[in-house]
Amino acid sequence: MLILANWKAYVEDGAKAKKLFGLAKRLTAKHRIEIVLAPAAPWLGLFAAKNKSKVSFAAQDVSATTGGPETGEITAQIYAASGARYAIIGHSERRAMGESGESIAKKVEHAIAHDLIPVLCIGEAERDDAGKYLMLIRAQITEALAAISPKERAQVIVAYEPIWAIGKTASEAIRATDLAEMVLYIRKVLAEQLPGKNGKPLVLYGGSVEPENIRALAGGSGVDGFLVGHASVDEGMFAGIVKALS
Repeated sequence: MLILANWKAYVEDGAKAKKLFGLAKRLTAKHRIEIVLAPAAPWLGLFAAKNKSKVSFAAQDVSATTGGPETGEITAQIYAASGARYAIIGHSERRAMGESGESIAKKVEHAIAHDLIPVLCIGEAERDDAGKYLMLIRAQITEALAAISPKERAQVIVAYEPIWAIGKTASEAIRATDLAEMVLYIRKVLAEQLPGKNGKPLVLYGGSVEPENIRALAGGSGVDGFLVGHASVDEGMFAGIVKALS
């Protein structure tokens, strides 16, 4: 089981960053859970360079460019050289800022080219009774994978994060049965993108994940792990999530 902790911009203090990294190291040493931290770029460079623990690191985003005169951009190559193993791409918060499907596809392509494992975020803002949201999910997946080969597509992790479930309490979030149906649908779409024996990509879930609901979601949905946001920077909640899964 994989837990990807997306710190976003919550952790602005170096002391807190070190404390959370220390917690992750202790948890991976004690529990059979793979933990991937996605801190802000400066913290990633600081911790990943000398990391000898089982904890891995992810970029929160990568540039759609390959470098050059572009102030403020951080390319996939830079993140890979800094010690990242994964890259979150197409997060709902980036899409809300106007990131296009074309840009996301370029980022996936660049990540793969520099041996980063893309974590492709997909998800609908709302659900309709006619099931039109499923077409959105299909389009997000197919467009993002269009520029890479079937063999490369097998390396991509898909993180399903329904926007309507974000910020809810555990009792208001998605039910395990509904998540199970979506996981099956995502795997069906992925199978169409990976003809032949090209592997089975991992599927994660993100959206109001807490210690109170994570065990039920994990046990009844078929997901391979979780993308955790705000709860990942709360020491008690994050430790509770890992313990609940282990």
